[in-house]
Amino acid sequence: MKPETPSHTAPPDAATRKSVAPVICYPVEGLPRPDLTPYLAARQGWTRLSETLVPAREARTFDVPAGCFFRITSVDGPQVGDLNLWSAADTSERFFSGKTRALHGTHLSSGDQMWSCLPYLRPMALITDDSLDWYGFDAFGGAVHDVIGTRCDPYTHNLLSGGQYHHCCHSNLTRAFADRMGIPLHVAEFAIHDVLNVFMCTGFTRDTGQYFMKASPVRPGDYLELFANIDLIGALSACPGGDCSAEHSSDQAACHPLLVEVFKPQNAPAGWSPAEANGYDLSHGR
Repeated sequence: MKPETPSHTAPPDAATRKSVAPVICYPVEGLPRPDLTPYLAARQGWTRLSETLVPAREARTFDVPAGCFFRITSVDGPQVGDLNLWSAADTSERFFSGKTRALHGTHLSSGDQMWSCLPYLRPMALITDDSLDWYGFDAFGGAVHDVIGTRCDPYTHNLLSGGQYHHCCHSNLTRAFADRMGIPLHVAEFAIHDVLNVFMCTGFTRDTGQYFMKASPVRPGDYLELFANIDLIGALSACPGGDCSAEHSSDQAACHPLLVEVFKPQNAPAGWSPAEANGYDLSHGR
């Protein structure tokens, strides 16, 4: 965070330097926003393939075939979740929250896509419906479904409070992925990556630019729905912070389970085809 009292005096042209207009880093005019109409139409008559109840302060994995929907729903009370995604064909391809943030902004909603890491850089999943899209940005600059927070983890918890806590989302996701893949925890941990913070309400303070959280507006029945563009393995942690109104990495917060349902449409959305890996020609060098 920036110092309250700078060590250096502002130069005579400080105001001019500060007044330079910003430029968007990644103009997305060449990246057409998906038309959700065929996706919403494809939900008619869909068949539920699976449901996974994620217990409070735990994580579970689930599988989503390409061309299917998955929906994350709050079932018993206000609860946020941390979502990881991997390609089922090769788990070295995983969700890239940083590039997703650069392309779509700090918080995601309907029409935004979850992009995979380099060198693949393709849309792994498309958000097709968001029951909290009405929230927008509040007076504090807060919004839901962020890609700015990393995930609560035991290392930061130990750094800041000196505590040993084993139900941080990083820990939960590690255990769930290790169980799913049949690999040791110390191997699985390297596959865990920055998340989509589902239902979490966050932003940056106006004065210090610090990352903040506040009580999520999610209520039982609210959901985030996505469509898989490739075969996916997903993992969702029901955050030990509950609705993150006061703290995370805690056994004191009121926590609730989350439900993940996977649906197969009768027919693929009109015009849809599985996402191809990025077309950059590696023969020219990285």
